[in-house]
Amino acid sequence: MSNKRRLWQIFGPVICAFILLLVVFLIPWERTFSKQTIYEAAVSQNTTVFKGSTMKQEAFNDGYVPFYGSSELSRFDPLHPSVITEKYHRNYRPFLLGGPGSQSLAQFLGMQGTAKQLKNKKAVVIISPQWFTKKGQDPNAFALYYSPLQACNFLLSAKNNKTDRYAAKRLLEMPDVKGEIKNSLQQIAEGKKLTTFQKFYLNNRRRMLSNEDNFFSAFQLRDRVNKIQKKAKVLPSAYSVKALNKVAAEQAAMHTNSNNLGIDNTFYRTRLPKKVLKRLKGSQRHFDYVHSVEYGDFQLMLEQFAKQHTNVLFIIPPINGKWMKYTGLSEKMYQESVAKIEHQLVNQGFENVVDLSKRGNEKYFMEDTIHLGWKGWVAVDQAVKPFMELPNRRYNYYMSNYYYSKKWQNKDDVKSVDLTNKNSLKAK
Repeated sequence: MSNKRRLWQIFGPVICAFILLLVVFLIPWERTFSKQTIYEAAVSQNTTVFKGSTMKQEAFNDGYVPFYGSSELSRFDPLHPSVITEKYHRNYRPFLLGGPGSQSLAQFLGMQGTAKQLKNKKAVVIISPQWFTKKGQDPNAFALYYSPLQACNFLLSAKNNKTDRYAAKRLLEMPDVKGEIKNSLQQIAEGKKLTTFQKFYLNNRRRMLSNEDNFFSAFQLRDRVNKIQKKAKVLPSAYSVKALNKVAAEQAAMHTNSNNLGIDNTFYRTRLPKKVLKRLKGSQRHFDYVHSVEYGDFQLMLEQFAKQHTNVLFIIPPINGKWMKYTGLSEKMYQESVAKIEHQLVNQGFENVVDLSKRGNEKYFMEDTIHLGWKGWVAVDQAVKPFMELPNRRYNYYMSNYYYSKKWQNKDDVKSVDLTNKNSLKAK
């Protein structure tokens, strides 16, 4: 037997398998998901779903509403939005997008594959002022949500404008962005067109990544359906804010009886042992959410909503008042950051803003140190329910590049917006 034949017998099957795999992933594949799979995905907060497109596209075409946020979406109690919509058979279902560390930049990138599906539709955003630290998006957290597929989508539609140049520059600062995607982002950041080779590469990479998304996005979904259905049984049979608040108080009383900070017992036991708690006393005296690159990243999200003419409800949560006092976090600073966020929203036409930031001292409003829970979720539903019941209309926003500037990111003493004079929804 010749050496060539021996080599072919050894390496031939491997080469054929590689070529077959390449062909499979380069040929466009279409897939649809069952309603049950989409329902599971909507509450799973799975990063694979977050980074993909197909599952979200089908969900938004089928009446699901994106709820963008971060770790507060993981706080499942009987008053969580996903539980309430399950119990009372609302004509919409939340599709939870985000988790710990998913700030504006990660959300902006994740939105790239669903612009068509969210055109002239509704969305809910829970904004955490804690995102607005000096450096903004944590690179390590961004790595959990970074999607090469959505990066390809962004690059192949990018224009030479302030938004896309700014987005490219910020994505280049994230260490997980590599290879030809990084080179292409550099082109956009410099105001240059993609080369013919870059377009060829990105189109083929997108095709492969789209096929991967179709194949694998339904794998390893976090099963929360039984958990949600079980918690829904705790709620009153007929919807009533008074009855929901009664359930909230009962549930919270059971789950916060180990401490005097109004913090969930499990969180308190596992995250705040005595040594940690002692070390954190007065530790947040110098925290600053007023001066941050995050305001520029937040503008990217707003620009994406504006491009889609999406009707958005923004919710600004409080911080646990007792925790704020214990750690020395400045209430004045916090309210200044809230005023700055509201200014950026309302001055560009985003007028559906619910400010809950002053309610951190209300009993059972927060589940732990910074996350909504129990009565806080009831207040959220008092805003979401009428927002979703209102007839939708096309929103035309008036965007300003000023909000990308260092001047805005570092600006002090922004005047509070009087939301009562706007078309905003107020939570009672």
